[in-house]
Amino acid sequence: MKPTSQFPLARPRRNRKADWARRLVRETELCVNDLILPLIVHDGDGGAQPIASMPGISRHSFLGAIEQAKIAADLGIPMLAIFPHIDANKKDAEGREALNEKGLVPTLVAQIKAQVPNIGIMCDVALDPYTDHGHDGLIDENGYMLNDETVNILVKQALIQAQAGCDVIAPSDMCDGRIGLIRRELEAAGFHNTQIMAYAAKFASAFYGPYRDAIGSQGALKGDKKTYQMDPQNSDEALVEVALDIEEGADMLLVKPGMPYLDILRRIKDEFGRPTFAFQVSGEYAMLEAAIQNGWLDGARVRMEALQCFKRAGADGIISYWALEAAKELGRK
Repeated sequence: MKPTSQFPLARPRRNRKADWARRLVRETELCVNDLILPLIVHDGDGGAQPIASMPGISRHSFLGAIEQAKIAADLGIPMLAIFPHIDANKKDAEGREALNEKGLVPTLVAQIKAQVPNIGIMCDVALDPYTDHGHDGLIDENGYMLNDETVNILVKQALIQAQAGCDVIAPSDMCDGRIGLIRRELEAAGFHNTQIMAYAAKFASAFYGPYRDAIGSQGALKGDKKTYQMDPQNSDEALVEVALDIEEGADMLLVKPGMPYLDILRRIKDEFGRPTFAFQVSGEYAMLEAAIQNGWLDGARVRMEALQCFKRAGADGIISYWALEAAKELGRK
């Protein structure tokens, strides 16, 4: 057909005409280096324990976690994130098991570093897996989490993790001032190169439900976490939190949850230009994976698209329960 004046001279579709053309002009690219694998680990003697609310995900035994670390390293995944499921009889109001130098997390970290030295390890710093009330720190008689008293314990927890070989300390409690105190303690103890990834913008979200099942804090949680985690309706507040964490010595920043908070991720990256990560949390995983398993969504495509959106929004990396599947898919390209 002969073109007329009604036909456009500018045709953006030209750059989409073939696979090679689309790849040539692609603005962002997901790669295996962007992936962090979360591992939920139990302290029992048995094998893997499937998590009902997270189809396809299990709590791993000590040996199972080491095997997962080897698989991740072989796929080129740069880092693991360790989350413990502690036996209920080891929990108390003060979360004292978090300071056990021979506990699950320090022992596992040391073993992974010995057997899989070419993968990084990130450890959460918070007391919710260890407290019988399910909060991230100490609480008063009204259920309000005490800030300074909690931070004093978190500093000790972080130092124990660093001594075990943890590469990246990740305070997830949202207490005021904890990044600065942890940084100073690490420096004083000679851990100058131990990095801190601050949960700088962690929201009081309903998307955490399956994770609380996974670590055993859901039924125990008394009240909610709205007095320390951020209001989901706020955005400017996130920039204030991030600025404080950077000033106190954070090396990397984390937004949690992930996909429902892509606007926050984009604002933080644009404003500060620091290494910024997103956590594709349990609820995000569970709702998509449930739809995939019911045949309502194309699993291979949806998993990758969900991860790619984080890169488009500015993330330097993503903590995702799909990290192994994504690494395998990326390796096939």
